[in-house]
Amino acid sequence: MGESSIADQLQLPYYAVVFTSQRTDVDPEGYNQTAARMEMLAREQPGFLGIESARDADGIGITVSYWQSREAIAAWKRQVEHLSAQASGRDRWYACYRLRIARVETDYGFPHQASDPTFPS
Repeated sequence: MGESSIADQLQLPYYAVVFTSQRTDVDPEGYNQTAARMEMLAREQPGFLGIESARDADGIGITVSYWQSREAIAAWKRQVEHLSAQASGRDRWYACYRLRIARVETDYGFPHQASDPTFPS
């Protein structure tokens, strides 16, 4: 997909949408183009905060997108081009998938120091 980086400095609390999938071998070029387009569109959506994605050689992938609210997630789910991509995913590109939504209340990591106010005690 697009830029590869770790999403950080997100204001708590926020929501993480975890999309885990097993890719098929069908139309890899179409999949890659659509995935890039979906990332670009997601970045334009109100409430979008960031995205992280990885896929292994066996086709198992995890994409985590970050959002300000459940309402922003729901609006993204209803976005017209995203609806079309979802249908293509079910019909062609995924053998299976699982989507999970979680509220993030703690977020810390290197290079943050223990004196960082978001570091859990």
